[in-house]
Amino acid sequence: METASGPRVQGTENQYQSADVERGRLKIFFGACPGVGKTWAMLQAMRRQRDSGVDVAIGEIDTHGSETLRRLVEGLPALPPKHVHHHERMLRVFDVDGALAARPCLVAIDELARANVPGGRHAKRWQDVDELLAAGIDVYATLDVAQLESLGDTVSNMTGVRVRESVPDRFFFDAADVVLIDVPADDLLARLLSGSARLTAAAESARSYLVRANLLALRELALRCVADRANADVHGQRLKGRLRTASATRERILVGVRAEPSHERLIHEGARLAQHLRAEWIVVHVDQPADVRDPHARETLLSLANLADSLGAEFANLPGEDVASTLAGYAHERGATRLVLGSDPPRARWRAISAALCGARIAERVVRANPRLGLVVVGTSVAQAAPAKLLAQRRADTPLNGLILAVIACALTTLIASALLHFFATPNVVMLFMLNVVLLSLRLGRLAGAWAALLSVGSFDFFFVEPRFSFAVSDTQYLFTFVLMLTVALVTSQLASRLRYKAKVATAGERRATAVARVARDLSSAIRPAQIAAVCRQTIAPLFDAQVALVLPDPKDSTLRDAADEFVDTSVAQWTYDHAEAAGAGTQTLSGTRALYLPLKGPICTRGVLAICAEQGELSNDADDRRLLDACCVLIALALERTHFIEIAQDTQVRMEGERLRNALLSAVSHDLKTPLTAIRGLAETLEQVGDLPDTERTAVSRSIRLQTEELHRLVTNLLDLARMQSEGVRLNKEWHALGEIAGSALARLGTTLAAHRVRTELPADLPLIEIDAIAFERVFVNLIDNAVKYTPAGSTIQIRARAVGDTMHLFIEDDGPGLPNVDPERFFEAFTRGVRESTISGVGLGLALCRTIVDAHEGAIDVERRLPQGTRFEIRLPLGAPPVIEEERGT
Repeated sequence: METASGPRVQGTENQYQSADVERGRLKIFFGACPGVGKTWAMLQAMRRQRDSGVDVAIGEIDTHGSETLRRLVEGLPALPPKHVHHHERMLRVFDVDGALAARPCLVAIDELARANVPGGRHAKRWQDVDELLAAGIDVYATLDVAQLESLGDTVSNMTGVRVRESVPDRFFFDAADVVLIDVPADDLLARLLSGSARLTAAAESARSYLVRANLLALRELALRCVADRANADVHGQRLKGRLRTASATRERILVGVRAEPSHERLIHEGARLAQHLRAEWIVVHVDQPADVRDPHARETLLSLANLADSLGAEFANLPGEDVASTLAGYAHERGATRLVLGSDPPRARWRAISAALCGARIAERVVRANPRLGLVVVGTSVAQAAPAKLLAQRRADTPLNGLILAVIACALTTLIASALLHFFATPNVVMLFMLNVVLLSLRLGRLAGAWAALLSVGSFDFFFVEPRFSFAVSDTQYLFTFVLMLTVALVTSQLASRLRYKAKVATAGERRATAVARVARDLSSAIRPAQIAAVCRQTIAPLFDAQVALVLPDPKDSTLRDAADEFVDTSVAQWTYDHAEAAGAGTQTLSGTRALYLPLKGPICTRGVLAICAEQGELSNDADDRRLLDACCVLIALALERTHFIEIAQDTQVRMEGERLRNALLSAVSHDLKTPLTAIRGLAETLEQVGDLPDTERTAVSRSIRLQTEELHRLVTNLLDLARMQSEGVRLNKEWHALGEIAGSALARLGTTLAAHRVRTELPADLPLIEIDAIAFERVFVNLIDNAVKYTPAGSTIQIRARAVGDTMHLFIEDDGPGLPNVDPERFFEAFTRGVRESTISGVGLGLALCRTIVDAHEGAIDVERRLPQGTRFEIRLPLGAPPVIEEERGT
């Protein structure tokens, strides 16, 4: 079945020039079993695409000694393989980096489910294909129905052979094209007998399963898979046409698992059901005390979580003593519509009784608690016998120390009871043994408590019941006491063990909640990436007893900066950042590295990579620790996202301020530059058109040109000086000067500008010298006096006075004009701010801003205020230093 057209032809729309244009398309040549001709059909299709002008390349093809396949491969361009050492052998493997560098339009890769050589980038070949597809390269690949992840148990039950290599179902259902290569069972058997069909080495070793009955079953299964995929495509097309009227409700499936390898089948069945119903699905495990104590159960649980994640499910590990109520509550909370549970066949009589009392009751109680929840019970296969090494390890993990401590505790209890027997009656001694059982159960767990209960009954019978030092009982009433004592002790042990488990669960939950809260609190105050990296080292690293490094991309491009930490492999971190997938230790990608690399995926894009490496040994395989680490990654990604937007906001604010200043400058300068230029142009035309002007008129015109030129020069000088000071800073040439000299020089520069105003100076002769830049401070005098001239009417008085108070020089420039407008006085010292926004007075609002810049550079201060009864007063305060001592010259 072919559901889409062939590959794109190179050069049609230049669609292969960028890996970011679109994801590559996968075409799968699908068959029921090896030998049906998938590779032959794929090579034929490659030749057709090559003849059509497509840039094709052979990535990985195994002809298995077939002359027909060898001839098909000849003439097709092939990508150079990579040579690696493995077990003292040189092997040729597919080079992913070479394929990405060559960037052909179409690559052919045989046996999609094949495992790669250990130590490579990816553990499976389908992961190589996924990377090629992500880079925009189309891929042709072959696949058997038995290699679909969710069908592994089904094929194993049908044929008796377990297929170890598998591919996630999403590859099959998300492929652009699927071509079914179908051969009748009898024809395939005939081809195998004649030798025209060749098998891989793995298939040759399991040739016994290629019998007619198995081939018919596998063919039916392959046809069903292709039909399901076609049905899903049709359903998707219908939904696309009815998006406006489709129901908003969706199926949600819950798969309940235990920490047992056989429950992988439940996940496979859940994946198939979710794919068939196109529903969301969640794999749920309810933590039990046995799982907490058993490290192998934790490893199995992590394996189940990884399997669920690879098949596209969400995994949830819930603490709870009552499995049924926990599942029912979680199903109601998540709005689940179906629940998939397993029913293991009992391996012994006691397991049958346990299943009857507990297993069935769980399903019934879940349905009773949530009648609308659909229940699917799947029979899981009997767990395979554990290998001898694993059994030996489990025996080594048996809590022998706890049992030995129980024996010692019971012996001490017996001694204490013997001493107290002189003061208490024999039945009262029983309570001492009960206390011993409770304490041991709380401290050492259920097994030690049960063992202590048996020892307590035996000790009580042997040492305290007549005839003593014998297990014989003279009084039959003690038999009832023994039974009651044992029952109470076992029940107490069970209750104490549950209490201990709940305390551990609560402690672990509190630890995770506290850790997440602490990380969130520390990250909330971080506003720079360096601060976030410090939080990772100081807060997250101690949680996992590991080294932690934050690897961030360069703002200019998508390459990561080199990390200072030695354990960080930048190439692995770069791959994690580019593909937004975990890599390194504990994953199936680049698993040979020491550290684990996790992408920090924000709401918009990946913000960086978190590298974590155990201080000693390996990272924890505990599922709860991994979820805590994932939660920390989410918080770090959000913090990096926040800092990114803070930087954007700051840059935007700077650009807006620059835009505001530019607009203010243009609006002010456009008028104030145009006015004197227009006047100068008019006066020059007057001189040009009127040849014989009287001397008085010519002098008046020349004076007007000079005044307009001085005003223009002052405006341009202020602009240039303010720009230079803001970009380069104020460079001062301080020397000791008298204020009277600088004030006099400024008044001389203004000259005719002050012709219509009166100026009074009150500068005492005993004013101390002050260390200032004379040229810069002359500019301050000029700007302040010129400002007073502009905003006061003719005939007004401008007063300049100064006095020294302590170690501060106070300088005042006052006028008796109309005074300040009703605005904040501080605004007058901002650039491009004027007292009257629209007026005929020339200026752009730079003079006072320049004055403040110069005064601040002298470590002084400048203020403006209303002067009573009218007018304006500018006050400048400058620090006074100790002037140098000038020695008088002595005559000889």
